[in-house]
Amino acid sequence: MKGLKFPREFWLANLMELFERGAYYGMNSVLAVYLVKHLRFDVEAVGLLQGFFYSLTYIMPILGGALAERYGYKKMLILAFSLLSLGYFATSQVTSYALIFLFLLVVGTGSGLFKPIISGTIARTTTEENSGFGFGLYYWSINIGAFLAPLFISWVKGFSWKYVFISASAWTFLMLIPTVFFFRDPVKEKKKVPLSQTLKGALEVLRDSRFMLMVVIYSTFWIVYFQSYGTLLLYVRDFINRAPLTAFLHSLGIPLQFDAEHITVLNAGTVILLVILVSRLVKKLKPLPVITAGILIATAGFSLFALTRNPWLFVLGVVIFSIGEITAHPKYYSYIGLVAPRDKVALYMGYAFLYGVIGSLVGTNLGAFLYKRILEPVIPPPRMLSSSLPPETLIRIKLF
Repeated sequence: MKGLKFPREFWLANLMELFERGAYYGMNSVLAVYLVKHLRFDVEAVGLLQGFFYSLTYIMPILGGALAERYGYKKMLILAFSLLSLGYFATSQVTSYALIFLFLLVVGTGSGLFKPIISGTIARTTTEENSGFGFGLYYWSINIGAFLAPLFISWVKGFSWKYVFISASAWTFLMLIPTVFFFRDPVKEKKKVPLSQTLKGALEVLRDSRFMLMVVIYSTFWIVYFQSYGTLLLYVRDFINRAPLTAFLHSLGIPLQFDAEHITVLNAGTVILLVILVSRLVKKLKPLPVITAGILIATAGFSLFALTRNPWLFVLGVVIFSIGEITAHPKYYSYIGLVAPRDKVALYMGYAFLYGVIGSLVGTNLGAFLYKRILEPVIPPPRMLSSSLPPETLIRIKLF
């Protein structure tokens, strides 16, 4: 057990990850519904906003990692949490599209700066002997935050939608306390990397056609994934009769109304329960077949949404999609490690996140475009959700 002991900074990093991811996933579990159903923004305008917001969280880590190495992890953590807390709180105070767009970009900047600092801290506070277990705890912290926060959000939004963002602001502000008073910078020597060297490294990676092809292919999966925070949230509100799911929760003594945010709960809960089992099953298999299988499993899950409006099959679809996610995603990084030049693995890993930039920009905008033209014209009145729509209504397509 001696090899499994970790320093204080390791546990602080996991605590920060849990709260930051709780804020992020808690807000995003209802963001699309809030903007479209409550503020009455156009679906495509919301897709554009989400696309820029999410892509920023995936592209900022390039800058964030370099800044953390140069100025220190602690200073950048303070900056990241300050931006996050400010951005979430400011979003709670405004209702105009332009200001919400602006303040969510502040949140995206803080989140993007935060990502490489925490993963870097985990890497620097673990050894070859315990890094596997250490990163396993790190992954669990992410999903525990994603599981618990939407449950809390489901309750507080009943009082006011403002509390969704104020809660996220409070959680990230609280993390300034351990950062300022307890966190010790794991970086002993600051590295001043010239901008020209950073740009040279970026060009080298982007010119690697094999690597970029893999990123683009894998991005197709994330085009679908980002519907979980956009069109899928709207779909469950507009087309799924949630009463049987709510009745089931009440029969278990859980006083919740099943709503859009519980999609995130289902996803994270499935990951928490099955990630170890799935990881063991595919551990010795080659990455590409496993990635392909994961994408196919996830596609099968999403296909259920198109084939039926049965609430239980909807839940099953979310679970199947989540299994596909935990099948494909870890092996993706394994494959990147194999195709990257041996002396540039870290550099390539830093750019492997580009799948999120492509997936979010294309996914949120394409999903919103299709939802507006195919599904919005056939949204049933709320009172009709308990009955089945005629088949000809469900398959009616209005593209333009």
